Amino acid sequence: VQLQASGGGLVQAGGSLTLSCVVSGSGFSIDSWGWYRQAPGKQRELVASITSGGSTNYADSVKGRFTISGDNHKPTVDLQLSNLKPEDTAVYSCTITSRSGIRYWGQGTQVTVSS
Repeated sequence: VQLQASGGGLVQAGGSLTLSCVVSGSGFSIDSWGWYRQAPGKQRELVASITSGGSTNYADSVKGRFTISGDNHKPTVDLQLSNLKPEDTAVYSCTITSRSGIRYWGQGTQVTVSS
């Protein structure tokens, strides 16, 4: 199983980005998707998650600004980031959790928000 994330970049405060994560491989069923981020000197934190049934969960710091969406058939998961703030600067990584409980990680994509 491989996860490929893309869409990071440099954006001014108040701007928007869309991160995408594509999963390849076989022999698994996805139970949930997630996006995490890690800023320099800080612990990794869950930004948003979505189950195969469509239930979403967001960190308080991004509620109302970020939107997660998934497509189990492709399979891909996107994270739309809007009204970005400098404190959103971090490496963003996507994950999937299979129905057997195994979590897979993709490589990170850098998001930098300038003030």
